[in-house]
Amino acid sequence: MKHWILVFAALFLAACATSVERVAPDSTIDLSGAWNDTDSRLVAEEMIQDALSRPWAGEFTGRTGKRPVVIVGTVRNLSHEHINVKTFVADMERALINSGRVDFVASRDDRGEIRDERVDQDLNAREDTRNAAGQELGADFMMQGQINTIIDVEGKEQVRYYQVDLTLISMADNRKVWLGQKKIKKYVKNAKLRY
Repeated sequence: MKHWILVFAALFLAACATSVERVAPDSTIDLSGAWNDTDSRLVAEEMIQDALSRPWAGEFTGRTGKRPVVIVGTVRNLSHEHINVKTFVADMERALINSGRVDFVASRDDRGEIRDERVDQDLNAREDTRNAAGQELGADFMMQGQINTIIDVEGKEQVRYYQVDLTLISMADNRKVWLGQKKIKKYVKNAKLRY
C-alpha cells in the first residue's frame, strides 16, 4: 500500500510540474484577454504608420528643409488594468526611429542621465573628446496620449474594449497636427479576471 501511495504522489507531482515552451517573440498568444505585448506592438506600429502617412511631416519638411524632430511625452494609462505604458512608448519610439522620416530626441528621463554624463565629461574627459553642453536638438513635435478601456461583464463572459488616442502637437504653436485612434475589442469566454 505504501508503495502505491509513493507512485501516486510521484505521478501527481509530475502532473503539476511547470512546462515551458519557447515561442517566437512576435507570435500572438492571448491567455486572459487583457492588454498584452501583441496589442502594444501592433497598436504602436499601426498608429505610427498612420501618423507618418499624414501631411504634417511633408509640410514641415517643405517649409523648413529638414526632417521633423519628435519626442514622445506622457502616455497615460486610464484603463481598468495595469498596462506597462513604458513598453508601449518604446514600441512607438522604435517605429518612429526606424521609419527614417523623422529625427527623434531622448525623453526627459533619458536627458537627465545624458546631461549628468556631459557634466562628468566636462570635468574628467580629454578636451578633444568632450561633448559640450547646449548642443542638444530641440523637438518640433510632441506626441501625447492615453489608453482607455470599457469592460462589459456578464457571468463568465467579457467584452474588453481598448481605445488608444494619440495626439501630435507642434511645439512652436501648440497646433494639433495629427490625431490618431486605435480600437481593440476582445470577446473573452470563461473569463477569470473581474472588473
